[in-house]
Amino acid sequence: MMPDQDVGSSVSLPFIMRQLIGHLDKANQGKLLVEAGEQHSYQVTGEKTGEVADLRLNDSAAIVKDLLVAGEIGFARSYLQGHWDTSDLTRLFCWFADNETALKPSAGLGLPGRLMQRFQHWGARNSLRGSRRNIAAHYDLGNDFYRLWLDPSMTYSSGIFTPDDLDLELAQTRKYARLLASLDANPGDHILEIGCGWGGFAEYAARQGYRVTGITLSREQLAFAQARIERAGLADMVSFELRDYRKLDGTWDHIVSIEMFEAVGEAWWPAYFNVVKRCLRSGGRAALQIITIDEARFEQYRRNPDFIQLFVFPGGMLPTVSHLHALAAGQGLEVARSDQYGHDYARTLSLWHQRFNAVQDDVVAQGFDPYFIRLWRYYLAYCEAGFLKGTVDLVQLRLDG
Repeated sequence: MMPDQDVGSSVSLPFIMRQLIGHLDKANQGKLLVEAGEQHSYQVTGEKTGEVADLRLNDSAAIVKDLLVAGEIGFARSYLQGHWDTSDLTRLFCWFADNETALKPSAGLGLPGRLMQRFQHWGARNSLRGSRRNIAAHYDLGNDFYRLWLDPSMTYSSGIFTPDDLDLELAQTRKYARLLASLDANPGDHILEIGCGWGGFAEYAARQGYRVTGITLSREQLAFAQARIERAGLADMVSFELRDYRKLDGTWDHIVSIEMFEAVGEAWWPAYFNVVKRCLRSGGRAALQIITIDEARFEQYRRNPDFIQLFVFPGGMLPTVSHLHALAAGQGLEVARSDQYGHDYARTLSLWHQRFNAVQDDVVAQGFDPYFIRLWRYYLAYCEAGFLKGTVDLVQLRLDG
């Protein structure tokens, strides 16, 4: 693409910046304003209308080096180290998503880094010990940290919104209500929750008259959930355990699992669905909320661990919808209903990001450094863009046993 007339020509740019612009210039959709200090700027303009974003280069040489060594992951690492900035991370990621094909790197770009990333991801596999370590890496940052920016229900999964109601706490309650309604359960029924988080669903279900047993691998979450249920006066309805799902015994009337499957790891997908089948009484139902990845992207995603797997959820792996249907069928479970809520997750992430930005000083006061804050901002915006562009989606499944 040619630069706009009111923005500097790439010929006048420093050599390293010209190398980067030369790659970005292949974009065919939207606009990207690239700035390197007050003296140098360049606007990439695609033939098609699309996202308008900006990219401020603080260290062009470091960015190019990171890209050459590790490709997309190198670009992420450059942001974490402060080598570049933008006024709107989500919009920038959407611009890159729109131009993904045009900007596809050469086969050798980032190869050394990709090989190391595969080894790192393999090292984070979810054995019984590995699962405890991987969960602790994310969820045991401290309840006080999550309390800063989650809604009052302490729910760390997507809500469900209506056009007239964009309140985050109400959206989380609506999600809980929809999952519970999909079970077609009767008051007094006993529900197993695989991955109970901070106890939000368990408290909601108990208030509707259901008994709940919740399991988690996070000691921080366990302590919070137990105290919460005690305060609510629901200890006779709810119990929590520090337990791996593979170690479950017994059967329950129904099962709920909200965004826990993503942390299981591909090698243990069949084991997870076997547990659902084994722990579900005859005629019982399971309601699962799971993030999925686009079918066409899965093989590349499987071969090349992404930012989320390497920096945020070690050992994690997203399935496709077809994987979920096949895994359910393999255990004799019928998919009675399937609903998508990807744009609800984009909205949830946007609100989380806003809330996180508003309490950055409090995050620093808890001892977290600028690198950590940039990592979380990148993570939240990266995920929001994925849901907006449909590279990932959110599905609620109802399985009949």
